[in-house]
Amino acid sequence: MLRTLREDLSVVFERDPAATTRLEVILTYAGFHALVAYRVAHRLYILGVPFLPRLISQLARFLTGVEIHPAAKIGHGFFIDHGMGVVIGETAEIGNYVTLFQGVTLGGTGKDRGKRHPTLGDHVVVGAGAKILGGIRIGDNVKIGANSVLLKSVPANSTVIGVPGRIIKAAGERLPEATMDHTNMPDPIADRFEALEQELIDLRKKLDNPDNKPKQRPS
Repeated sequence: MLRTLREDLSVVFERDPAATTRLEVILTYAGFHALVAYRVAHRLYILGVPFLPRLISQLARFLTGVEIHPAAKIGHGFFIDHGMGVVIGETAEIGNYVTLFQGVTLGGTGKDRGKRHPTLGDHVVVGAGAKILGGIRIGDNVKIGANSVLLKSVPANSTVIGVPGRIIKAAGERLPEATMDHTNMPDPIADRFEALEQELIDLRKKLDNPDNKPKQRPS
């Protein structure tokens, strides 16, 4: 567990330019505090200790604003940026080197039993306020835009935005780690408006061109 925590600490400096020293992160980063509490609670949960794991998770929620169920499975290199409002459900599974921004929910739909929370692959980035609901699968290297709502599985190497979430890029090459953020997400609606505007401009040019006007028949 200590080796995993050291890796969780080191990735903070890779993904947050505001982080300066290890002491600063250890003492002031709520996302890291929540993750440490989860690692302890999860270990106790695996050992079959009753009550205490949930108590630790609820105390961490009170102190950090991040709620992680001790039964959830989280890989190494996990990073919660700012963290407030993050919720990770009981049967959620998170791969390695995943980043969640504030307000992310990995929740259930309220209808399912058993595996009712999502599974995230490796190198997934989830933007602020995004909701991923149900026992769906998010593939490796997926980027999810801020405030998106996902109710269906997403294949690997995709970019997803919107409510409900829609794939706007699929089967692309994995982006370098330095670009794994949610500030440069494409805007397909704006792109479509621009395309329609260009079509209107082209149509006006054709109408204004006298060579394209139909010739009048002699009377």
